[in-house]
Amino acid sequence: MTQATDPELLRLRSSIDNLDAALVHLLAERFKVTQRVGELKATKGLPPADPDREKRQIERLRALAVDAQLDPEFAEKFLTFIVTEVVRHHERIAKDHA
Repeated sequence: MTQATDPELLRLRSSIDNLDAALVHLLAERFKVTQRVGELKATKGLPPADPDREKRQIERLRALAVDAQLDPEFAEKFLTFIVTEVVRHHERIAKDHA
C-alpha cells in the first residue's frame, strides 16, 4: 500500500483539506471586518494600530490556545502575523483617506 492508496491517510488528508478551506474562508471574513474597521478609523481620524487592544487580543488568544491544547507561542505568532497585515491595510486606508 502506498501513501496515495492508504484509506486512513486519504481520509485524514481530506479532513485537513476541509479544515484548510475553512481557515481560508474564516480569514477572508475576518479581513472583510477589519477592512471596515480600517475605514471607520480613517473616517474618525483614529490611528491604524491599537497596541493596547493588540496586547489584550494576544493574551486572550494565548489563553484560548492553552485551553485548546495548542502551543500558545504558535497562536501568538499566528495572531501577530494577522495583526501586522491588518495594520498595514489600515495604514493604506488612512493614507487613501488623507
